Amino acid sequence: MKEVHLPNGETLAYREREGGDQKVLLIHGNMTSSKHWDLVYENLDAKYKLYAVDLRGFGLSTYNNPVMSIKDFSDDVKLFVDAIGLKGFAIVGWSTGGAVSMQFVADYPGYCNKLILLASESTRGYPFEGKLNENDVPRRFITHDEIKKDVTKTIPVQMAYDTNNTELLRLIWNAVIYTHHQPSPELYEEYLQDMRTQRNLAEVHHSNNIFNISRHHNGLVDGNGKVDDIHVPVLVLRGERDYVVTAEMTKELVEDLGEKAKFIELKNCGHSPLVDDLHQLLSAITQFLGE
Repeated sequence: MKEVHLPNGETLAYREREGGDQKVLLIHGNMTSSKHWDLVYENLDAKYKLYAVDLRGFGLSTYNNPVMSIKDFSDDVKLFVDAIGLKGFAIVGWSTGGAVSMQFVADYPGYCNKLILLASESTRGYPFEGKLNENDVPRRFITHDEIKKDVTKTIPVQMAYDTNNTELLRLIWNAVIYTHHQPSPELYEEYLQDMRTQRNLAEVHHSNNIFNISRHHNGLVDGNGKVDDIHVPVLVLRGERDYVVTAEMTKELVEDLGEKAKFIELKNCGHSPLVDDLHQLLSAITQFLGE
């Protein structure tokens, strides 16, 4: 692990794998960190030089200031790549990392040359539905404060982090992510402990809930149209049985990106093709990067 101090007072940790001239930045999603890219940076062709960053509040990165939007994350990425002198790279963004990647590419042209969205949330965000008590009817929350008090996803997961209840975390991941294949027992335990480094759970939920770079209203906020500022080729990847990102979300994503996007459905994969079928995932990535 390396680290870099940003002008905004945060320190981002990252992993760097030596390789050739083609540079790729890996951006993780919610409940993960750069650790969860390990199968990719251990197996992707050696011609690629890889960087995998821990976003603010994840892994070994600091969380000195609260994150309240996807743009907060993407602005950190801008400061990070400037600090290490990284330009002319491709980005792979997984899940929430897909939103961070899209925001970065839209805001900061000239850095990224190709964008891969892996099991990414929509250009219209990821709606957060929850309950303030067990007797409530689930509804879409509006505020960060409501999300912090949610008894369905926020509070149980935060308690699991705080009490080292890895069995609950394992139960959640087996139910919605590792539904077919699982990591090796040793690696799975490492992933579970890594999840507990997250310090921004409610803020990430809130950021996803209000994210909208489309030209449509997403049921909560108007879109800002920033999707039109993405001017690089985009590969959209979704597992055919992803229980986290719905087919409708991916349809929105492809529709909003238009002709700049190419979509590939990963067969017999869920939300983590890294574990379900690494070979299929790496084949899709390397083919796109080589085009």
